[in-house]
Amino acid sequence: MFNAVPDAFTNATMTQRLDRIDLLRAAAMLWMTAYHFCFDLDFFGLIQEDFYRDPYWTWQRTAIVSLFLFTAGLSQAVAVHQGQTWTRFWRRWLQVAGAALLVTAGSLLVFPQSFIYFGVLHGIAVMLIVVRLTAGWGAWLWLLGALAVGLTFVAPALIQTVPALEVLNTPWLNWLGLISRKPVTEDYVPLFPWLGVMWWGVAAGRWAVRERPQWLGSGAPARGGRKALVWMGRWSLSYYLLHQPVLMALIWLGMQVS
Repeated sequence: MFNAVPDAFTNATMTQRLDRIDLLRAAAMLWMTAYHFCFDLDFFGLIQEDFYRDPYWTWQRTAIVSLFLFTAGLSQAVAVHQGQTWTRFWRRWLQVAGAALLVTAGSLLVFPQSFIYFGVLHGIAVMLIVVRLTAGWGAWLWLLGALAVGLTFVAPALIQTVPALEVLNTPWLNWLGLISRKPVTEDYVPLFPWLGVMWWGVAAGRWAVRERPQWLGSGAPARGGRKALVWMGRWSLSYYLLHQPVLMALIWLGMQVS
């Protein structure tokens, strides 16, 4: 599916993860943690910020999600190159899908009027299947990514022009992202435009595997602070599920003792 790459890269990574991908994922996780810490401070009334409309916060959210999805695309490119079986793929996919359901359940308790029904994990679960099936499409993935992003800018005008397309704004179809009104939910990562970002990650990963494999890192043991970041990147799903409850609990406890 991929062109030949140096034997040293193939032999070193056939059964090992690549540390620079995990470092990139860890960077996204740390940024996400800082963002959510501020969000939680606002939730408890300790600061006053508009996380839904203020560009300072909305652009950060866009950047964090983009980094997560681009990294997921890189990982899929490497996994396919390393010969990941469909059995192993589905095992990991079930973990992501199960975690998405936990997020929905938890958000129902905390935000019953704006619970998360298609957030980042829900989106990743759908996108993983799509990118796995299309991983062999080569340079076309760059164009597909651009089309996926571009569609979201065209959709509002199309919906206004063709009234029948208003159905795309309903909860049954707004997970596609081809909408003219953003739904009321605490986290919303629809298929479009975000599939485009993951496609770009796959395309970049394919190119790196072929042309610059060293850019992706190696499977050699990390040391010091780098080791902690690599470990964090490799346990990203567990971290994602736990970090918000822990942050909220710590802030609440701090308020009780202050």
